[in-house]
Amino acid sequence: MALQTLVALRRGRDMLDRDYAQPLAMSAVAGAAGYSLYHFVRIFGAAYGQSPGGYLRRRRIERAQQLLRSGRYGVTETCYAVGFASLGSFSAGFHRQVGLSPSAYRALWCSRAPLPVPGCFLLMGAAPLGGADAATGEKPGAAPAG
Repeated sequence: MALQTLVALRRGRDMLDRDYAQPLAMSAVAGAAGYSLYHFVRIFGAAYGQSPGGYLRRRRIERAQQLLRSGRYGVTETCYAVGFASLGSFSAGFHRQVGLSPSAYRALWCSRAPLPVPGCFLLMGAAPLGGADAATGEKPGAAPAG
């Protein structure tokens, strides 16, 4: 594929990445790349292995995964925040791509307890055995030597 074609495709893909949460008409994305809709869809698929619409759906669901993992947003809020117009299409697409429903995915990530801290890290800040100061070797409360 010619460099000029790849640069034009990148303009279209950048628009999809930047404006994924907005309602996007593929004809506008194709126009930003400088191609007709049908030619853009054909060469986008040849270059990236999927249609522009498929790429946009995947990008939206990846962002939805980030929002759901944070635990700050519910499924409905996430659906509309990433640009889906319908909760049903969001849930079906999410399940198809991720293998879990959005609510199950959120519950999985939000129910995880923080990772335990290894004991060796806990002991790093503890007083040495015998109560002596590590830097001076003196016991606390003892009169300084000298």
